[in-house]
Amino acid sequence: MQDNNKQTKTLMIQGTTSDAGKSVLVAGLCRLFYRKGLRVVPFKPQNMALNSAVTQDGGEIGRAQAVQAQACHLEPHTDMNPVLLKPNSDTGAQVIIHGKAVTEMDARSYHDYKKIAMDSVLQSHQRLCEQYDLIIVEGAGSPAEINLRDNDIANMGFAEAVDCPVLLVSDIDKGGVFAHLYGTLKLLSTSEQQRIKGFIINKFRGDVSLLEPGNLWLEETTQTPVLGVLPYLHNLHIEAEDAISSLSDKSIDSSIETLKIIVPVLPRISNHTDFDALRLHPQVELRFIRQGLAIPAADLIILPGTKSVRSDLKWLIANHWDTAIQKHLRYGGRLMGICGGLQMLGSKIHDPLGIEGSSGSSSGLGYFTYETTLQANKQLKQIEGYFQARQCVKVSGYEIHAGCTTGIDKYSALIQIKDKTDGAISDDGQIISSYLHGIFDHPEACEYLLNWAGLKAQNQYDYRELQEQSINLLADTLEEHLDIAAITKIIAN
Repeated sequence: MQDNNKQTKTLMIQGTTSDAGKSVLVAGLCRLFYRKGLRVVPFKPQNMALNSAVTQDGGEIGRAQAVQAQACHLEPHTDMNPVLLKPNSDTGAQVIIHGKAVTEMDARSYHDYKKIAMDSVLQSHQRLCEQYDLIIVEGAGSPAEINLRDNDIANMGFAEAVDCPVLLVSDIDKGGVFAHLYGTLKLLSTSEQQRIKGFIINKFRGDVSLLEPGNLWLEETTQTPVLGVLPYLHNLHIEAEDAISSLSDKSIDSSIETLKIIVPVLPRISNHTDFDALRLHPQVELRFIRQGLAIPAADLIILPGTKSVRSDLKWLIANHWDTAIQKHLRYGGRLMGICGGLQMLGSKIHDPLGIEGSSGSSSGLGYFTYETTLQANKQLKQIEGYFQARQCVKVSGYEIHAGCTTGIDKYSALIQIKDKTDGAISDDGQIISSYLHGIFDHPEACEYLLNWAGLKAQNQYDYRELQEQSINLLADTLEEHLDIAAITKIIAN
């Protein structure tokens, strides 16, 4: 129980742009203050992302907040991200409040709805205040998006509502870091400017002393301190909030057995963090294939999850993946579908209610006879089971999908989960499917699946341990390069 005489503190991290480093910085600060003995918890009032995670209370939040919870050694909870927006078009999104989908809205309608959403945000923040010593909050995008200032709940609107200090971070690797920091500050109102207590420069390469003249100018001009310059960290892996990035630091050892895997970048691809464990595997060469690129030969093709399965299936066929898959299978390659990819591999996909677009039905790729019907209520579950063909190999993950799939023979299922099954495996063993996100995250399951795909001689590899190493490296780096004493004082005041 929290000491009633001790007030919970809140610190907010905002960025000059999207992808400035907010998510990573929050994760690192969470681990750093956890090490100092504080009961610390992450919080993001509003998130827009197609990468999501299932929580212990049966809801859905942004994947970045699940990683930040891991940094605090906490199970993810819906109060950590009370508002999640999952885009299903260029102008509309599914609105998820406290972990549950409540409606679909276009951008203008949601702008008005934010007054209601703010109540949910403040309720979650209050509940966290009752349980923890410190709440570290991640903003969204930039607070200088002045067209979105009215009814803001993601940045300064929230900070003003709970009266918390803000640190502003900018990515120098993008260029123009002083313009970003100075310009963002000057586009804020007077009270918002006073709320900014310090600047953090992220991803610097080279001799930090060369930045000193700029830092001094910024501090003198704005009367706001630069609290640290963070180096560009090679070999750091903290899961991306939404953007798909290449892993430039990784090299493949030509002397060991390797596996080539390709994944199509669907227009509404979701939970591409499923593949992070593969991207980082020392014996896997994984490539995301975007529109317009040639489809190369590979050992394994994986069809990923998607927010709009029928329209993305149409895109897949229009971009000739159906014929490439047929050729791939003729040459003995393996094929896997995850979540929406599972649905695509079946015979039919029905959307009678127009859950993901216009109502109707589409023919699947037809590699399995099962059919999927999209329903209003999502399946949100954390799952543990074992591979039916190898009952000694455990597998775990989480389900996030609107589809109900029927017609899978229990004897051809891929995974046994207590009294039910998940996924399917073809009679010849060449094609598999599963609803489980995170299926590659655990070492035994990853080894089993890569062995099925053709990688027989595998070196020891533990993705979860690699995650922990990255979070600890990040916390160590923040402790070395940030003025933690000054940040602690900012939190305390």
